[in-house]
Amino acid sequence: MLVLFIFLLGCEEPQIRNSDSIAQSKTSSYNSNDKQVLDEPIKIGFAMDTLTEERWVKDRDHFKQSVEALGAEVEVMASHGDDALQIWQAETMISNGIDLLVIVPHNAESTAAIVEKAHSAGIKVLSYDRLVKNAEVEMYVSYDNERVGVLQAQAITKLVPKGKYVYIGGAETDNNAHMFKKGVFEVLQPLIDKGDITVVFDQWTKDWVPSNAKENMEIALNANHQDIDAVIAANDATAGAVIEALEEQGLAGKVPVAGQDADLAAIQRIIEGKQAMTIYKPINELTELAAELAIKLAKDEEIGELGEIVKVNNGKMEVPSILLSPTVVNHSNVDETIIADGFHMKEDVYLNKDK
Repeated sequence: MLVLFIFLLGCEEPQIRNSDSIAQSKTSSYNSNDKQVLDEPIKIGFAMDTLTEERWVKDRDHFKQSVEALGAEVEVMASHGDDALQIWQAETMISNGIDLLVIVPHNAESTAAIVEKAHSAGIKVLSYDRLVKNAEVEMYVSYDNERVGVLQAQAITKLVPKGKYVYIGGAETDNNAHMFKKGVFEVLQPLIDKGDITVVFDQWTKDWVPSNAKENMEIALNANHQDIDAVIAANDATAGAVIEALEEQGLAGKVPVAGQDADLAAIQRIIEGKQAMTIYKPINELTELAAELAIKLAKDEEIGELGEIVKVNNGKMEVPSILLSPTVVNHSNVDETIIADGFHMKEDVYLNKDK
């Protein structure tokens, strides 16, 4: 009997070792090169904040096309401003077996939890257009958002070198909104110090919701008895809301308004003379770069040849970043920028106007 027991134990031992080996291989850190050996495509997760604004629909579509053109797959989810939902969606994509996570954070701070969850699964994170704060993000790709604010303020101060200014910011939870504002006040502050400009109203727009921006502008107008000389808004959606409030007071087109994103409605307002300028950030340029970065990061390949790497502090680390250059668009250069690039079609921009 003892001999039989020893014989059976000896037969089972290799099986135990084999199952241990299988378990170790499943729990070991994932190497995306394994997929290449198996001819499986790299899978990228794209966790977006919102799709309610025109520009983010363009981001989604162009990014998906760019990733697929490089032979990879992409899974897209949008949380529509819900922090808890964005975390859940990211967890879902991680469990679905993505190789890298690209994220547009709704809340720059709380999204750090997503980065931790991705890293615990051996997945790198690329912060897209908005920077995740206080997390060890592998890479950040965007336009130079501080430069956006500088260009907005430079354009408006040329039109209105002296007077009462209103600043309608973006969502306070969005790091980009802080960068836009920093750039704006870098230009305005010397003029404020000289007494040429007075900022009579300065407020964030909760969740970037245009109705909140309109309410802020109405408060600014009422507090100053409709005596406002210029407005700088953090994006074109908030600029549109500002112009609605100005229209109700018969001031649309009389008070210069700056926006950014080059939304179609904003370009139409520029042609109509209701909005002074916007900032153009070619979405296809950003998405193509982000797609290349995502796949190279997933494959642990070098990324230096894709652009100049700079460092952007996110509160926890100096994040390797590539920042593209934005462009000012006003009535004088719509054709050679927006239309020439095919960002918007001429017939859509000008509608029934002859050009």
